[in-house]
Amino acid sequence: MHFLVIQHVAVEGLAALAKRFRAASADWTIVDFSRGDTVPADLTPYDAMIVMGGPMDVWQLDRFPWLRQEMDAIRHFVVELNRPFLGVCLGHQLLAETLGGGVRPGAVSEVGVHGVELTPAAQSDALLGGCREPLRVFQWHGAEVARLPEGATLLARSPDCEAQAFRYGRHAWGFQFHVEVEAENIKDWAELPEYAGSLLSARGEEGLAAMLSEIAEAAPELAALVDEIGNRFCIAVEAAKSRAA
Repeated sequence: MHFLVIQHVAVEGLAALAKRFRAASADWTIVDFSRGDTVPADLTPYDAMIVMGGPMDVWQLDRFPWLRQEMDAIRHFVVELNRPFLGVCLGHQLLAETLGGGVRPGAVSEVGVHGVELTPAAQSDALLGGCREPLRVFQWHGAEVARLPEGATLLARSPDCEAQAFRYGRHAWGFQFHVEVEAENIKDWAELPEYAGSLLSARGEEGLAAMLSEIAEAAPELAALVDEIGNRFCIAVEAAKSRAA
């Protein structure tokens, strides 16, 4: 399996997902817009696309013009090539926006470990089916998917964010929460000016210390979740390859 991984900043990569993908004998090519990379013109060599998070918003097209290129690539990969996709945080929002949904600033910023509720549809989902509830996840976002694309299935919600996870068709997933997160990621993200500001606003002066404590306490659950998601996504990719053969 060969994946295309799209990053928006260097410090938001696969993190804990990388170990799970390697265990499944997957490898990947990274496109990092923060270092001036561009999306390959030919996407057919890639068995799956994974789009990570970032401090920008989907509507900031003038400030980040490469967002248009990215959304075109997502549309081509998901709709035309019909291949597996996983979007995390900004990647989740980009998937929704690209496919005709809507993204807006959230009424509440979710920053830290929070619980999410799985919908009945999640019980039979290839990635989330059978996960323990309530599902505890790590969040760091100020925007939210306000309208799902036509043909999308809601998989998870929270009191402050209705669309925590959704699936488009049977092959594309968006997660608002950071399934990939590790404690070191939090420290790196907190050094980005945009994230530092949202952290201070949402959690106060001791926000970083509080989040690291939350991560440590929830570590077994977070590790189990990334194991499940990483493994199941690889199974879904292999199944898609078999269907296309």
